[in-house]
Amino acid sequence: MSALFILVICSLLVATGFLVAFIWSIKNDQYEDFKGSSWRALFDDKNNS
Repeated sequence: MSALFILVICSLLVATGFLVAFIWSIKNDQYEDFKGSSWRALFDDKNNS
C-alpha cells in the first residue's frame, strides 16, 4: 500500500512539472506562429551559389 502512495505522489509531481512547462511555453510565446515553420520547411530559401 505504501508503494501506491509513493507512485501517486511521483505521478503528481511529474504532472505538475509538465503543467509548469506548458504554462511557461504559453507565456513565452512558443505557440505564436503555427504555420510559419511548416511553410519554411516546404519553401526553403534558394542558395545563391
